[in-house]
Amino acid sequence: MELAFLTALGVGGATIIGVLIGFLFHKVPHKFNDAILGFAAGIMLAAAVLGLIVPSLEEGNIWITVVGILTGAIFLNFADKVTPHLHHITGVDQETHAESQNNLNKVMLFVMAIAIHNLPEGIAAGVGFGSENLGNAVTVALGIALQNIPEGMVIVSPIIMAGVKKKRVLAIASFTGLIEVIGTMIGFFAVSIATAILPFALAFAGGTMIYVVSDEMIPETHSHGYERMATYSLLLGFITMLIMDFYIG
Repeated sequence: MELAFLTALGVGGATIIGVLIGFLFHKVPHKFNDAILGFAAGIMLAAAVLGLIVPSLEEGNIWITVVGILTGAIFLNFADKVTPHLHHITGVDQETHAESQNNLNKVMLFVMAIAIHNLPEGIAAGVGFGSENLGNAVTVALGIALQNIPEGMVIVSPIIMAGVKKKRVLAIASFTGLIEVIGTMIGFFAVSIATAILPFALAFAGGTMIYVVSDEMIPETHSHGYERMATYSLLLGFITMLIMDFYIG
């Protein structure tokens, strides 16, 4: 449990690290943003497959895994009905002279969107540790943490342009990170208490991660003219996680 809790803090804190890095740049160029998000998408994709979906198949059967993946995706699809897509809020093209109240409204929507998406990501990390397979758990947690760093970097600019002070931005990042910590512990305890749900829970978490990659990250990296670079960055991220999983697992 101690390791799971420390990992939860690391996963949740990765967003804060990204925000602190973002403070140094203020406005992240599209080219750099697409490359780093593409790399993170590859990391997330590999973590979902290697750390969650494959173990789900090993623990259960193909139909439990299939249902779990689809349920995870549908869950986030429902969440997207409540909140706008992340790439509509965090885009670096946001008008600097938009009305202050309108910008602040977007900030609040952003906080809600990130919080909703971070909860299942945290659950994914917690489920990994609840499975008692340390190698797979580390793969998933590392993948989520690496994705959170560029996410934190990208969100800085639009929030600051909305008139929010840096201390408040850091508080917002801390809040979204806390949601991920809570999600991690929920996933850990849920699987630890009811091991019978482990195959479904693993697949569910994998489905949520794949949904985020396809619905949020890839569209964002393919909308500014740097599609080829983003694609190779995704492949590089996937290969990096594949190599790390080979040696850790």
